[in-house]
Amino acid sequence: MISTGPLAGIRVLDLSAYIAAPYGCTLLADQGAEVIKVEPPSGDNLRSYPSTLKAEGRAFLGVNRGKSSIVLDLKVTAARDVLLRLLADADVLVHNFRPGVAERLGIGFEQLRAGHERLVYCAVSGYGESGPLSQKAGYDQVLQTMSGICTLQGSKDNPQIVYGSVVDYYAAALLAGGVSSALYQRERTGQGQYVGISLLRSALAMQSARFVWAADEPRDVFRDMRSGGITGLYGTAAGSLYISANTAHFWAALCELIDLPELASEPRYASVRLRAEHASELVPRVTRALQAHTALEWEKIFGDRVPCAVAQDIEDMFEHPQVLAEHMVGTFEHPSVGSYRGLSRAIKFGNDDQPPACAAPTFGQHSQQVLLSLGYSPSDIEALRASGATA
Repeated sequence: MISTGPLAGIRVLDLSAYIAAPYGCTLLADQGAEVIKVEPPSGDNLRSYPSTLKAEGRAFLGVNRGKSSIVLDLKVTAARDVLLRLLADADVLVHNFRPGVAERLGIGFEQLRAGHERLVYCAVSGYGESGPLSQKAGYDQVLQTMSGICTLQGSKDNPQIVYGSVVDYYAAALLAGGVSSALYQRERTGQGQYVGISLLRSALAMQSARFVWAADEPRDVFRDMRSGGITGLYGTAAGSLYISANTAHFWAALCELIDLPELASEPRYASVRLRAEHASELVPRVTRALQAHTALEWEKIFGDRVPCAVAQDIEDMFEHPQVLAEHMVGTFEHPSVGSYRGLSRAIKFGNDDQPPACAAPTFGQHSQQVLLSLGYSPSDIEALRASGATA
């Protein structure tokens, strides 16, 4: 298959597991990079996560589209030799090993730097490269809890997890952006570099609008994250509806369409800040007005005059006309799962120069193919398997 896309010709070695780093590599694959996923004999842990699919974990399928898979036990010398052959033609290496593991395997940044000057080396960690927590393992919901996301979602007395691995997915986007920038700089300088991504930086970057503390503010100041008082989820005659009406234009349209035009002309409600201050007055009136119709009916009534959305399930997105119009759903053929639908790609390029969407690989699906491309003979490959270096 001829590679297309802005990153065509770039080879990425993905030595990572779980979500943040692997999905960052998938975003690079979406842009045309060749991504080879290097898995240990036990496989990426995400393969074994609970799933109603029997043949493969649903999370693994969603996180690892567009990659090849080779199995290497990097504790075995022969497997490390295979990895070094892969590195000879690689542009990017990505891992999320615990601190010190890459060095013990002989593939730390400083260890590879001398012989691989053009290599972009990306390490994903929980807490960063230095400091008292740098040696700890970090996970999405651990960092959510630490960084204030959970108390924002709930309260100080009743913190709530935001499900969906939001910190991981944001870290993945930072990875794709950081690696692409490093590749761009390499085109000008000829030199690769280290790219550090941490879940802690991701968790705080997601809260940049809150992570501001003026010199004269007290500790417990409310940090301005929530929108104007009437923005939010509302119950209707049937179903729930999210309404966002912060601008003067949308606020006036909302008041007109729910038959409360007097609210739009009331000076006490003339700005987002004022509506937030008077939320206890406004929200009950808006709530009562919305009982006149179902959520679906309100969505049609509001049209493009009031930004809103009916609360739906993810399954509804597979047939949503906007999703289909944007060609976001792809049909994949998988050796074990069979045919399935999923996200085709996350980035759209105007010249349509993008690689075709491909299913996530089965465990070690491309080991033989990759090893042959590196110059190993069939007998060499059998010897590697016998030694436990590959599967």
